[in-house]
Amino acid sequence: MHGNEVCGTRALERLAAELDAGTLRLVRGALTLVPVCNPLAWQRGRREGERNLNRALAPTDTPRQYEDHVANWLCPLLAAHDGLLDLHSFQAQGRPFAMVGPRDNDGPLEPFAQAAREEALARRLGVDRLVDGWLATYARGVERRRAAAVAEGRQDPAALDLHPRYGVGTTEYMRSRGGWALTLECGQHDDPAAPEVAYRAVRRTLAHLGLVDEPDPAPAAPAEALSLSEVVDKRHADDRFVREWTSFDRLRAGEPIGVREDGETVHAPDDGWIVFPNARAAARSEWFYFARATTRFA
Repeated sequence: MHGNEVCGTRALERLAAELDAGTLRLVRGALTLVPVCNPLAWQRGRREGERNLNRALAPTDTPRQYEDHVANWLCPLLAAHDGLLDLHSFQAQGRPFAMVGPRDNDGPLEPFAQAAREEALARRLGVDRLVDGWLATYARGVERRRAAAVAEGRQDPAALDLHPRYGVGTTEYMRSRGGWALTLECGQHDDPAAPEVAYRAVRRTLAHLGLVDEPDPAPAAPAEALSLSEVVDKRHADDRFVREWTSFDRLRAGEPIGVREDGETVHAPDDGWIVFPNARAAARSEWFYFARATTRFA
């Protein structure tokens, strides 16, 4: 999905070579590998081509940007499948983790009925940290962003980052079409171990689903189970962190996290963890997430 996140590409290239050589064989089902989802971002070696393909993902009759054309190809492909394992990496240092969808629900934001299937696979991916709460947290962040835009006199109805469904990416779209989906964050972008994390997870997924003739990996309880609860945007390019944060650094209630351009200090709202801190984020984009402990995966 993102051109500077190469671990998934390397892992799928390795898997494709094994399938071509016959050293790995599917015994049932169908498998589709997409090593590069966004060729323009891949060629440029950066997160996006013209916009983030993993936001506001949906087909459109009026494509305006490069990623819209990719979405018109990718979304039908997703809808034709039962499930998705989406391979990513992140900017700051940290250990791998999996993002799981919501609990089963019939609410308006992300109705879902395959939580048990996702949780079973998440426990077999070979990572010891599971995180949920993405779309609900993102939707609340968009509402705050929209309110700020109105207060500042910015009311561009075409602005994607102000759209209520801006947080929808591959996994959210997959769930909206009746499938299950997991995001695996395999480590820091340049971590040489990240491609192995991705490869191992794909092999475990194939075994768990019975697509290859290998034993189902034993499920493992996560060492940490967290739920995203808040996303904080940069308001100004000169907003800065008080120190260099790493994803999942522990925070204590009231601890300073960053300082706004106008001098306002941003504090931790409670005991918890910082997730996806991005010191290089642009104004009006995600600066960091805040997560709390959950007993969901106990």
